[in-house]
Amino acid sequence: MAATHEYRVCPDTGFKIDLQADKLIKWNAVTAIVFLLIGGFFGLMVALTRWPTVHLLPADWFYLALTAHGVDILLVWIIFFEMALLYFASSVLLQSRLPMPKVGWFAYWLMLVGALLGNVVILQGESSVMFTSYVPMKADPLFYVALLLFAVGALIVCFLFFATLVVAKSEKTYEGSLPLVTFGAMVAAIIAVYTIASGAVILIPTLLWSLGLISHIDSLMYKVIWWGMGHSSQQINVSAHVAVWYAGAAVVFGAKPISEKVCRMAFLLYILFLQLASAHHLLVEPGLSAEYKIFNTSYAFYLAVFGSMVHGLTVPGSIELAQRRRGYTKGLFEWLRKAPWGNPAFVGIFLSIIIFGFVGGISGVVLGTEQLNLIMHNTIYVPGHFHGTVAGGTTLAFMALCYWLVPVLFRREIWAPKLAQWFPWLFGLGITGIALFQMGAGTLGVSRRHWDMTFADAPLSYDYPAAAHLLMAANGVSAVIASIAGAIFCLQMVLTLLIGKKREGAVPVASDAAEGLTGHGHGAGLAVPGTFVLALVFLTSFVLYYFVNWKYLSEIWLLS
Repeated sequence: MAATHEYRVCPDTGFKIDLQADKLIKWNAVTAIVFLLIGGFFGLMVALTRWPTVHLLPADWFYLALTAHGVDILLVWIIFFEMALLYFASSVLLQSRLPMPKVGWFAYWLMLVGALLGNVVILQGESSVMFTSYVPMKADPLFYVALLLFAVGALIVCFLFFATLVVAKSEKTYEGSLPLVTFGAMVAAIIAVYTIASGAVILIPTLLWSLGLISHIDSLMYKVIWWGMGHSSQQINVSAHVAVWYAGAAVVFGAKPISEKVCRMAFLLYILFLQLASAHHLLVEPGLSAEYKIFNTSYAFYLAVFGSMVHGLTVPGSIELAQRRRGYTKGLFEWLRKAPWGNPAFVGIFLSIIIFGFVGGISGVVLGTEQLNLIMHNTIYVPGHFHGTVAGGTTLAFMALCYWLVPVLFRREIWAPKLAQWFPWLFGLGITGIALFQMGAGTLGVSRRHWDMTFADAPLSYDYPAAAHLLMAANGVSAVIASIAGAIFCLQMVLTLLIGKKREGAVPVASDAAEGLTGHGHGAGLAVPGTFVLALVFLTSFVLYYFVNWKYLSEIWLLS
């Protein structure tokens, strides 16, 4: 006998929402925010230790905090939230029933047990192997068990997402092709399957090695396969937060993409080429041939970059089109001046686009260039790039969406809405500072993993340039700002759920938001000169920064 599905109608969008999907979205999103708070605390401890004047933690606690920060932020917070997005993009946007909801709950508890077990094992102090967990460093066997449990749970949700797409198509709950936001989520789920498979391929034998059942794990083989998970997990994030960009543009402006076909092509480039960026962690390793490195960092890599540049043009372009249709047609940027700058959902997503493009994107291309990678590999430049992409791009976009999604799902007004207006600016400022200052210090050679940049206990003294010390101090200040903003966000979400005023009417959204989220077609009809000017500014910045790095390389890499 088929299971009975209960629904509610969203008063904001008119969507018919399966109540089981509704609950799973809420539980996954709330759990994600809790781990964001935990991971952010560990991140602050890491930053204050890397600040030479403060130097907060001893070595053992520093590596413990660094491991917990990487696991909780790069994996747990983001993937829990992405699971909520998968349910939203499938069951809600397609107005479909959720097949096998008990499987969804099983996956949630599997992920939660894995996340909690991982944190407990890390805090016990025997698994401070950092996010990369490179062999021959060995963690407690339960550390690898925790990661595998979490990964299997996420994999189950991905397959449940695909099953929901099949049900929606067979039951004809939507017409035509998949909505663009759902299509972006599908791309993220496809990459997730590849990513989790890569993790299983290397973590299962590593677990057996930690148990003493396997005598040896080749370190180079480990790195090659592990980065198929470690970096590709960030490609899940890119696909997901780009989908959130399109969703935010639809919710706030009722915007449609300039061309759906072009946007879908850009998403497909992610599937085909984005994982190749994983090799930028291996460009100094001897195991990969020179021919592969050249192919990877030249011809193939640029196709993934092209996909992101397309999205960087079409998302603000769709916003400009929507604004110009509302009458904001004066000059190049009236559409931008008249945007709702008091709306944290819009501001957060707009800053996410800027930070991801100008900071994370440009630095990613630099790191993905074989010759330039030589002067930045294993320096703190790499975490600087990560903060520009994962924190400034993905995390800020997800947090911004919560300012619309939480009132819609929980039917409560955001607690202290005036405070919410400050959040994206503070967080964006803090994260941009972390990224830029770490990248600057990395360019000067500051180590990525060493707990004490002064090397006070080393038998042979070494000191970085004074500018590096100043940059790491500025990184510490930026981390404090970002942590304050993150605490504001978590506090607002918790208090909204506990004491937020219950909503009687609809949450204000663009009148055609539902059509923007689920409809088809494109926003053609007006030119987008302002967006093209912004694109030219980006290209100019990219060319100048790229040239500066080649100039720097030529000065330190002298050939006779």
